[in-house]
Amino acid sequence: MVALASSHTSDRLIDRVAALVEKTDLRLADTQKEREAIFRLRYQAYLREGAITANETGSFSDPLDLDANALIFGVYIEGELASSLRLHIATPEYPHLPAMNVFADLLTPELEAGKIIVDPTRFVADRDLSRHYPELCYVTTRLAWMASEYFQANYLLATVRTEHQAFYRRTFGHKVICDARHYPSLTKPISMMALDYLPNRARVLARYPFFRSTFFERRMLFSSFPQQQMPLPLPKAA
Repeated sequence: MVALASSHTSDRLIDRVAALVEKTDLRLADTQKEREAIFRLRYQAYLREGAITANETGSFSDPLDLDANALIFGVYIEGELASSLRLHIATPEYPHLPAMNVFADLLTPELEAGKIIVDPTRFVADRDLSRHYPELCYVTTRLAWMASEYFQANYLLATVRTEHQAFYRRTFGHKVICDARHYPSLTKPISMMALDYLPNRARVLARYPFFRSTFFERRMLFSSFPQQQMPLPLPKAA
């Protein structure tokens, strides 16, 4: 997993993150080679945190990686894989998302009501690069923010361990919806936090302008999502 930085806002922080955004390359992992590299990064990060037990493959993946509504991204700095994030875009037509394994009692009514939910999971980072670039956590979670914008999500989730709640609360304004529960395949329990995205969008962008993106950037990242049943996102100003 990844050490999350303090979200104290300053002009210096904003400038540093903005500079790192310009330096990074965000890529959808659509080849087996790219996915295998991400699964190895996951394994190293989760094992280091004691969230999984060791295995002989040196790789960590799960069946949810194959979901039709799952998008796995790598964040690259100067061509080197620095971090990764998996996004599930859940709708009534595509209801599968990792949080359903634990929090179905809370999420099913929202999906049945027609809500769109973005569920970012498997947030991991290279230990050395995350130390060299402490702003990497913002650049990586920016993917979830851009997905929320592109799909006009109702809720942006954060299913995280208790010690990681502060980052999401301070950065985005997430609220704890459910205390920690055991999650399959992990040794440590996770809680569920959620942000009501649309009412909070302007507030977050005013504080952290580096979360802004262009419609072209979002389309390049997310247009491969199966959108037969999705509302067509409309272009918006950066």
